[in-house]
Amino acid sequence: MVKQLDYHTIREIFTRFQQAEAEPKGELDHVNAYTLVVAVALSAQATDKGVNRATAELFKIADTPQKMLDLGEEGLIEHIKTIGLFRNKAKNVIKLSRILVDEYGGEVPNSRAALESLPGVGRKTANVVLNMWWQYPAQAVDTHIFRFGNRSGVAVGKDVVAVERAIEDHIPADFQLHAHHWMILHGRYTCLARNPKCATCVIRDLCLFEEKNL
Repeated sequence: MVKQLDYHTIREIFTRFQQAEAEPKGELDHVNAYTLVVAVALSAQATDKGVNRATAELFKIADTPQKMLDLGEEGLIEHIKTIGLFRNKAKNVIKLSRILVDEYGGEVPNSRAALESLPGVGRKTANVVLNMWWQYPAQAVDTHIFRFGNRSGVAVGKDVVAVERAIEDHIPADFQLHAHHWMILHGRYTCLARNPKCATCVIRDLCLFEEKNL
């Protein structure tokens, strides 16, 4: 495991990320807080592009918890059957929709604990929703962030919770809102698991990845 980078280096890294893309956006299509919850829940072990293809027509007819309940589990399956684990995900979406209708008046709650209480919604999903919809600087650590954080020294940790804490502790506050998006995009398109694109990386001179010069 590499060492944790210092404040000045991290500030320079995120300054470069910001200069390259000032307002990074999540890549899951959604129209409101509810469809964002559903999209993120569906994205587990699936690609954003695959989820977007599946939800393109779904969200036209089921963009609220009640409309999703009216569609029903089998109707939902017809839309998402191209996504991995679609049957289990369909059950969870229907269950969480019922809870939102019965306990939250059809509205999506905006506390992490309340979000995590919903079926199929874990800490990462809750953090994505808090960040993208309510502009709260929550850090949703996925495999891309975990890999990049530990390779580069930006956010070092043995598990996702440790990396999440490292992001919160070490990345300057003025970069916190967009931090996880910059890291996800960098991990997804540059700091790849195999054959990372170190030669064209904007932070190559600051990164601690030992294999970058190979």
